[in-house]
Amino acid sequence: MTALSANRRQLLGATSSAFAALLASGAIIRASSAAASGQQAGPSYGPLIADPAGLIDLPQGFSYRVISSLGDGMDDGGTVPDHADGMGCFALPDGEIALVRNHELTQRHDTGGPIAHGFGRCNGAIVAGGTTTIVLDAETLAVKRQFRSLGGTIRNCSGGITPWGTWLTCEEAPTGPGQKYGEGLEVNHGWVFEVPANATGLVKAVPLRAMGRFNHEAACIDPETGMVYMTEDRDDGVIYRFIPAVPGDLVQGGRLQAMVVEGLADTRNWSGNRQGAAMDKRRYYSVRWIDLDDVEAPKDDLRLRAAAQGAALVARGEGIHMGTDDLFICATSGGAAGLGQIFRLVPGRGKEACRIELFFESESKDQFDFGDNLTVAPNGHLVVCEDQYTEVVDNHLRGITPQGTAYPLARLRWQTEFAGGCFSPDGKTLFVNVYSPTRTLAITGPWERFG
Repeated sequence: MTALSANRRQLLGATSSAFAALLASGAIIRASSAAASGQQAGPSYGPLIADPAGLIDLPQGFSYRVISSLGDGMDDGGTVPDHADGMGCFALPDGEIALVRNHELTQRHDTGGPIAHGFGRCNGAIVAGGTTTIVLDAETLAVKRQFRSLGGTIRNCSGGITPWGTWLTCEEAPTGPGQKYGEGLEVNHGWVFEVPANATGLVKAVPLRAMGRFNHEAACIDPETGMVYMTEDRDDGVIYRFIPAVPGDLVQGGRLQAMVVEGLADTRNWSGNRQGAAMDKRRYYSVRWIDLDDVEAPKDDLRLRAAAQGAALVARGEGIHMGTDDLFICATSGGAAGLGQIFRLVPGRGKEACRIELFFESESKDQFDFGDNLTVAPNGHLVVCEDQYTEVVDNHLRGITPQGTAYPLARLRWQTEFAGGCFSPDGKTLFVNVYSPTRTLAITGPWERFG
């Protein structure tokens, strides 16, 4: 995500009341054999069918349900805030699942009600960003309770789940008192925070400072090593790796590193601004990692110091997710066409070498246009949330096969973006957010039908 422009705010506001009564009812909306909104050559779930409710188009046989919306009353007395972004899904005891959902809010936004405590304040009031948690019945997907679970943070963009049952929520906001966009703030922001999936209310907000202060986007953990891999949403960002002193206990600190790609200073493949050779598709490059110092970076210069030591430049690193044995990383504006790239990083375990390949690079908007959050489906496909804001906003969920073929999975009819895609523990339901006005959806269908 990038800072909201006036044009973007206008586009988001234009959809705020559309179809509100129908969507608030929680009705299941099914894609039928009505007019198709697009065709896709090659393998797919079929053409997208126009949604009678005007929210999202899906292939025939798929359906969605709105499970949470902006302004819904929550069990703690607050209401659901806006700008729903990254999200993780967790199994809980007693047949429940939890969705921990980011809200990309700043000190200027509505909090959705009083926040008892949180990390940061603006002019004495706790700032609006943070997370909410939705607890569902795992079988029926009925909402059992929802509440704010983290407060006082800014622009909680994406994050990642941990093997020990917590959500890492990341601030895309290296700002603070006297800094750009820091008006009224009382402490520095730009940190990672940890939220237990089994929280029952607002948790204490503890910044994981050893994981660095930068324009955080997403994070994922290699379950075999406990190392955390993180992206940075900057045109000249880098990829980070955090080696915890105690695996599974991030508050104990550790070492922060940046990724060096041997023989390649720049992964972006921009013809005009590329530094050095282009990155070839579907070719593995060797990777090594360099230690970084002064990781709390009061000058927000961590990426610049990393690049000066040889770290490879990445064009707006956003979504990152662990597959079976490798990580997939979305670079939103990378590639010769500037439409986005996806990298596959083999983390290296034991004596295995760490390496990276350019798995996918979009050549047209019909393939992929500014991918953001991504997840790995149970069948090994990638599901990518598009995040493009132009004069005509037309964002999709894009699927990408293990062979690197892109196809449309859903089309968002509101002029906003998809975010936070994640699958239920049983793999039957894809949960995803509509960014603004907040809608959290549960999508079900014949996932096994692909062909």
